[in-house]
Amino acid sequence: MSSKVTQLQFPALPYDFNALEPHIDAMTMEIHYTRHHKAYFDNLMAAVKDTPMADMSFDDLLKNISKFPAAVRNNGGGHFNHELFWSVMSPNGGGTPKGALAEAIDKNFGSFEQLKEQFNTAAKTRFGSGWAWLCVKADKSLCVCSSPNQDNPLMDVADCPGIPILGLDVWEHAYYLKYQNKRPDYVSAFWNVINWSEVENNYNKAL
Repeated sequence: MSSKVTQLQFPALPYDFNALEPHIDAMTMEIHYTRHHKAYFDNLMAAVKDTPMADMSFDDLLKNISKFPAAVRNNGGGHFNHELFWSVMSPNGGGTPKGALAEAIDKNFGSFEQLKEQFNTAAKTRFGSGWAWLCVKADKSLCVCSSPNQDNPLMDVADCPGIPILGLDVWEHAYYLKYQNKRPDYVSAFWNVINWSEVENNYNKAL
């Protein structure tokens, strides 16, 4: 059972702003975390204040998002997506997944390299702003997809419903200072900072 919306806390970043250099630069990290994510969090709190939404579990809110105002959809998604994003990166990241997650990747995609290819395509071809995801579907299989804006696969508006265990922000604010319009270079760099142990934890919880 997830926390009530009013019990949500703005999360501490689990590493320093410069910790993911050279793959993600310190200025982008600082602006992205302290301004973009903080704004989504603050705006979500403002949007649910003094409404029945405030006492809902955050999971239930997202899963029924089509019933709620656009401000809740955009900012609730923005908060959830960024909290996951920070957690699946690490200064000691990179490498390859292990254990049950690695086995599931081989089973569902054929190989880790084929997962990377599908994920990169999803990230690079998402038009405009959005996210690329690795998700666990209802039948426990893995899938890759993307979503627009701050939507995510938990939402009842998702084209690819599931539980996201890895997400990549492909809004321009996530990469433009360092990579300008070269989104593919940013997507490639992401693989050097993925915290696979956290992704595996997410996978195990989703099962």
